[in-house]
Amino acid sequence: MSEWTRNKELRGLLNPPEKHLSGRPIVNARDFLTRIVSTRREVDAWIKGFAFPFQKYDSELGYLLRSARFKDGIDGSITTYDYEGYGSGNRRMIMHSDKPCRINTYGNSFTQSQQVSDGESWQEILAAHLCEPIRNFGVGGYSVYQAYLRMKREEKLTPTENIIFSIYDDDHYRSLVSWRKIRGGPVDLASGGSQPTSPYVKVNPSTREFVECENPCGTADSMYNLCDLDWIFETFKEDFLLKITRAHENVKEGYPESSYVEISDLASKHGFGMQITTPEELIKACDLLYTKASLFASMRIVEKVEEFAALNGKKVLYVLSFYSQSIAKMVTEGYRFDQEFVDFLKMKGLQFIDLMEAHLEDFSQFSISIEDYLRRYYVEHENRPIGHYNPMGNFFYAFAIKDKLVEMLNPKPISYNDSS
Repeated sequence: MSEWTRNKELRGLLNPPEKHLSGRPIVNARDFLTRIVSTRREVDAWIKGFAFPFQKYDSELGYLLRSARFKDGIDGSITTYDYEGYGSGNRRMIMHSDKPCRINTYGNSFTQSQQVSDGESWQEILAAHLCEPIRNFGVGGYSVYQAYLRMKREEKLTPTENIIFSIYDDDHYRSLVSWRKIRGGPVDLASGGSQPTSPYVKVNPSTREFVECENPCGTADSMYNLCDLDWIFETFKEDFLLKITRAHENVKEGYPESSYVEISDLASKHGFGMQITTPEELIKACDLLYTKASLFASMRIVEKVEEFAALNGKKVLYVLSFYSQSIAKMVTEGYRFDQEFVDFLKMKGLQFIDLMEAHLEDFSQFSISIEDYLRRYYVEHENRPIGHYNPMGNFFYAFAIKDKLVEMLNPKPISYNDSS
């Protein structure tokens, strides 16, 4: 399974691929963008809060979360998500919320603890154990770059000495996404889909290029530009991910040769000498380009997190979390796509927890299949463990990181302070 396929598998359950509206092959940027242009009805619904009742527009970050209840929990249960008025709104703190907070957490849905209710998150489990509160600024769907930007914003408003910065495996790829429709395909915002624009980075590992880019739609009114094909074309025509996505679409439509030259040129600019003459070579080149660029972006973003922490007297613990099928692939094939990033964290001497390794060690204690093992920790979808962590998975997360977190805290929490 290619990296692109692996990362799109879960989204595909919700957004099945559609044929090109005209029935013609997608051979250039304008053709593709015609397919995903938004309607005013969609944007109206998104801005006014009728679409996807989990999110709200944010000019800097693209979107934030709002309180909601969804039937997305374990055994078909309804989960409750409440957000408080700290800055942009952290998830409601329950355990020891009356005490000073010295730990803020940032990341995507595995930080947010999606698919479990407020009191079941790994932050609340740790807070109960450590006898002190932990603030949760996780946002489902965020990239590494968005998490970094939110960290900078929130640490000005509710600063702490200790930061847990979580990175889910798909977060690397999201940092290069300027408009989620380019990656995810056409989605009707008014019917519950969510494909906003986001701040992103442009990178080239070969030239060491790293450019931070603001949200292309930095005001609510500018979201209506997504209804203007000419504006979309001028804004996104040279987008890195647009070229990768169109190549995959051309393979699917049966016209892979339409992308051979463009992807060969892109690979050359990124330091890979490739002659692409088959669909298989095209897919391989796209996956290599996207993965290398994404991991390079995360390395540079982590360096910026470290710069911020050093300037502001903060300590950071990084946590790597994973899609269930990434763990299954490591067990069955011994393969992980992010080894270069793990090596980078080690080389830099950074404090981190690798939940892949934690799961492999845990799995070694069982005599069951990997699918049955994953069902212990992940919410199932259509009888497959491919959702987020269930309550037991949140316990696993909490106690996998507990020792290093306690080691980082000074003074120690009262649970580990004999003098308190």
